Amino acid sequence: MRYQISGKQIDIGDALQTHVKEELGEAVNKYAQRPTDAHVVFSKSGHEFVCEATVHLSTGLTASAKAHSTEIYAAFDGCNEKMQKQLRRYKRRLKDHHKDRAEPVEMLGASSYILASDSDSEAQEPDTLQPMIIAEMQTKIATLSVGEAVMQMELAGAPVLVFRNEGKDGLNVVYRREDGNIGWIDP
Repeated sequence: MRYQISGKQIDIGDALQTHVKEELGEAVNKYAQRPTDAHVVFSKSGHEFVCEATVHLSTGLTASAKAHSTEIYAAFDGCNEKMQKQLRRYKRRLKDHHKDRAEPVEMLGASSYILASDSDSEAQEPDTLQPMIIAEMQTKIATLSVGEAVMQMELAGAPVLVFRNEGKDGLNVVYRREDGNIGWIDP
């Protein structure tokens, strides 16, 4: 498994990197087969350290966790516990479905945009109907079954997931509804 351990405007020592590789590697190997890579980023927010971890699995699924604490090792330990919980749930769901994916998930390239919010200019008429784009990023759209898409959305903690339905030819969307249920848009 490849590790990318970095700090945002803070120095990450060798001891912390070794600790992260040992602990995260042990947790991932316990619950997931064939992990491909892990990205761990440490940052500081006020007086607290923040640890964000993302683990990519060979099945195409991505698990991510975030924790914060006043000590950097405690922040990682909290993040590692959340990661273990997600991977344990994922493994349990795979056993429940009795489905082994024969080949890795196919990924398609797409663009992702962040649009400026106009909350302060609601009272006045906008100059143009074109939204202001703040950021443009590349993202991947996975080819999944509906059940796998729901699982991926829950693992990522995202409110919505766009995916390519492997049973049909087209893009689909799953999302968390206000009543707590999952919605599925199949155009």
